[in-house]
Amino acid sequence: MVAGLVPWLLTGWRSSYRPASIAVLGAALIALGAGVLLHAFGRFVVEGRGTPAPIAPTERLVVGGLYRHVRNPMYVAVGAAIVGQALLLGRPLLLAYAAAFWLVVAAFVRSYEEPTLSARYGAQYAAYRRAVPAWWPRLRPWSPTPPQH
Repeated sequence: MVAGLVPWLLTGWRSSYRPASIAVLGAALIALGAGVLLHAFGRFVVEGRGTPAPIAPTERLVVGGLYRHVRNPMYVAVGAAIVGQALLLGRPLLLAYAAAFWLVVAAFVRSYEEPTLSARYGAQYAAYRRAVPAWWPRLRPWSPTPPQH
């Protein structure tokens, strides 16, 4: 919906002039975003034993795979896909939409997701939150400290 329907409603998939190299970069961002989304969904099912949807949340905190680099890879991926569409189609309107998307998502993460995860996973989420950035991926993957018995 967010990365497909809304951009289509805004542009009708009509493109404007843009250099071929910009279009290639846009296509790469779209492909990268799609791959990250598939990976993240898979992590929720396999590692978390649930879904990203609040109505069927995970049983365990998802901290593996790309989540070792950034706390919100799905949102980053959707944003990258929207920016990719802007570049591929040569439509600056989609850059404005990507900025609006990020503002709404950042507010949602701060006001709902982070408090919910803190309440559900406590110290485990607090340690993860301190170690892994929300939006800009860390280069070296984070490794959680195993619990002491």
